[in-house]
Amino acid sequence: MAKLPIGIQTFAKIREDDYAYVDKTPLVHTLIEEGNYYFLARPRRFGKSLLISTLQALFEGRKELFTGLDIEDKWDWGIQYPVIKISFGGVARSLEDMKQDVGNILEENQRRLGLSCKNPQDIGGCFKQLIWEAQQKYGQKVVILVDEYDKLIVDNLDQIEVAKQGREVLKDLYSIIKDSDEYIKFAFLTGVSKFSKVSVFSGLNNLKDISLDSRYATLCGYTQHDLETVFAEHLRGADMERVRQWYNGYNFLGDRVYNPFDILLFIDSGQIFKNYWFTTGTPTFLVKLIQKGNYYIPRLNSLRVSESLIDSYNIEDIELEPLLFQAGYLTIGRQENVGAVTMYILNFPNLETRYSFNDFLLSHLTGQDAEKAEFQTQIYSALSGADLPAFERALTSLFASIPYTNYVNNTIGSYEGYYASVIYAYLASLGLDLTAEDVTSKGRIDLTIKLENSIYIIEFKVDGEGRALEQIKARGYHHKFQGTGKDIYLIGIDFDSEQRNIAGFEWEKG
Repeated sequence: MAKLPIGIQTFAKIREDDYAYVDKTPLVHTLIEEGNYYFLARPRRFGKSLLISTLQALFEGRKELFTGLDIEDKWDWGIQYPVIKISFGGVARSLEDMKQDVGNILEENQRRLGLSCKNPQDIGGCFKQLIWEAQQKYGQKVVILVDEYDKLIVDNLDQIEVAKQGREVLKDLYSIIKDSDEYIKFAFLTGVSKFSKVSVFSGLNNLKDISLDSRYATLCGYTQHDLETVFAEHLRGADMERVRQWYNGYNFLGDRVYNPFDILLFIDSGQIFKNYWFTTGTPTFLVKLIQKGNYYIPRLNSLRVSESLIDSYNIEDIELEPLLFQAGYLTIGRQENVGAVTMYILNFPNLETRYSFNDFLLSHLTGQDAEKAEFQTQIYSALSGADLPAFERALTSLFASIPYTNYVNNTIGSYEGYYASVIYAYLASLGLDLTAEDVTSKGRIDLTIKLENSIYIIEFKVDGEGRALEQIKARGYHHKFQGTGKDIYLIGIDFDSEQRNIAGFEWEKG
């Protein structure tokens, strides 16, 4: 079997050392044939760096690396283009570090191309000189490849003033691409997010964003077909349906894809299901946004947003929804047209993200770390055994153990919203099949839990707003599930905001 390219982002190393490789060159060839300036946004660890490395090897004419690949007989190997590659590696947390990083990147390109800038401290001027002199020296137009174009901003979203400084540094750099059009053959930029007010988008009008172009939906990531062909031997004996549920599901308006990092580590671990991708970066900044905006957590399971909302955002007024989508915690579940407006329904792409994100969120919502595993065990045992008194005891106990400061810091719109968010996060962290605000002909069910042999319908109320169980029965929320062959349980939970706990827990079988 071919070796697994875990952590390898260099195309040449993968090809020279016989690592497994999913041939992306058919799509790469189409890109080059049909345009000159592109932008692609994908979450971290999705293969963007490998794609940039592939493009670099191709334009540099390294034919030996493409033997047996689709593009081998379709490319003019007699032409070699000078390539300027901008790739941000480390984390720069100050303006000084950012300028130093850009300076080092330009210096590396000077060495590789055998050129020298007159004034290396002038970022824009040096970049412009590099483009012009490379075209003159090599007699071919220049190829510009930018990996993680937005890293100076993304790494500093927790310190907005520094992020703004990073944006200005990048504007100074990327504005040169627009001004050097006559010397450029091809430009390709990747990143996690599409920021407004960055010169590359506001100034370069011919930059085509292919992030949600169905033709290039699988340009990064592994498809189901890739798993069944390239990695067939590696995955022999695996429960492929469970693999799909755990790791597949990222939707960029084409075939759904897997994050390569997940699949490679799943194979390498001996086919152990774990949250490999999630643990490579914690969404602390996103959790702070959730807390600051008093966000109702159950909405994340089926979030309706406009096309414009997830397209880009402004760092002066950061919206949670585009960040969750572009960072890979949510993906497009389905697309709807509402008049002339395109709407997307976002949800968690797979079990890994839903389980891990909610488990991480719990610690910030409740302040519970040591107790969390015990409460998860109690809740799962109660629901799987249809032991409703035990379910009530578990919920009462977990709310009683939440520190007072968490109620002050996390009131998510209302007490009802906070309590419902905590319960939802606990259930979602167990990987249960949940539907929040489930629509019926007579209203919305706050929460539905579906297990193998049972369905739980839950309604939340607060401070004497009304009897929750009576509402379920009066509106017949359970009727849509009759005939499923499963036991149906109706649960009404009333909260007391002064006591900060359950004031009433009623249930009956439906």
